[in-house]
Amino acid sequence: MADVPFRTIHQIVKAARLRLNQTHWDYLVGATETETTLKRNRMSIDSLALKPRVLRDVSNVDTSGSFLGHNLKIPVCLAPIGSLQVFEEGGGATAAKAAAEFGCMVMSSSVCMPSLEEIAASADGPKIFQLYVRGDADWTDEMVQRAIDAGFTAFCLTVDTATVSRRERDIAKGVVPTSTAFMQNQRDPSGNLNYQAMLNWSDVKRIREKFDIPLILKGINTKEDAAMAVDHGIDVVYVSNHGGRQLDQGRGTMELLRECVAEVGDKAKIAVDGGFYRGTDILKAIALGADIVGIGRLEAWAMAAGGQPVVVRMLEILRNEILLGMALSGVTSLEELDESFIAESQPVVPPSVFSAFPLVDVDDEGY
Repeated sequence: MADVPFRTIHQIVKAARLRLNQTHWDYLVGATETETTLKRNRMSIDSLALKPRVLRDVSNVDTSGSFLGHNLKIPVCLAPIGSLQVFEEGGGATAAKAAAEFGCMVMSSSVCMPSLEEIAASADGPKIFQLYVRGDADWTDEMVQRAIDAGFTAFCLTVDTATVSRRERDIAKGVVPTSTAFMQNQRDPSGNLNYQAMLNWSDVKRIREKFDIPLILKGINTKEDAAMAVDHGIDVVYVSNHGGRQLDQGRGTMELLRECVAEVGDKAKIAVDGGFYRGTDILKAIALGADIVGIGRLEAWAMAAGGQPVVVRMLEILRNEILLGMALSGVTSLEELDESFIAESQPVVPPSVFSAFPLVDVDDEGY
């Protein structure tokens, strides 16, 4: 990796901005309507401070974690992005290769190219397949079986996309987002864009009972739905508000996480995403009870900045930040982290998609 020039994550973000046109940049950094949920994600992370312990032997720090039986170099998953091929032509296959090379997990979107079979065959690392439902029960069951046959580690249903949201950066320019265009191109006479709106707990029950594969629900926002997920035997409750890209005026990531962890306890694993860009962000999530943290925009920025080598470099930098954060907090393993290492505090910068990168100076409006 010596030929990759980046030494900080903010350099990767800046390189992505220079490579992307305004339309693709807006798609990546934008959110729904007022973009309040996106900002609250960062506000909720930045409103928590770390409480370090000192005079502990931290000469040997272990950043590794495990998830669904797989050992990971850091407890991170490359989150599913429906338009990865816009940022790098290899799309989901490139992300899978980068995750395997580094040693973390990847979740591949059903509206990402190439096919799920090609993504599965592209790398040996642990991979999860994520589905947007675009057909009836038979269609959905066929997708689950294809994921099992292809060797995916787990199957994930995204449950917070009952309708296409209003992303005004795109609307104002008359741009159809790539993922939406993909869905429209897949339309059949049955009107399959409506199937996601019809998705309900009976579908979850059917999949859980019919298939022997770890099942994840992505998009849980409340303790009530977390409890329902546990009642349906879900293996992983994936706490997410879609990075602020679905419902506007939603709550921030950490508020959702705390509520769901308290409800789920040890009945299921907890994944979370939404605004996590730095090593200390990930440590905060682990301290509050997350088992793994998804990174989406950070993944796409790295893809846009140079594909697989830059994604690997980004993960290396993230691991270094995690390692330093652990050592300076007085812990040698992630299992030592709990809420005693967290305190409420005041953010020092206005919340935005770039508030984790004070050295980045980019025009993020783009209307």
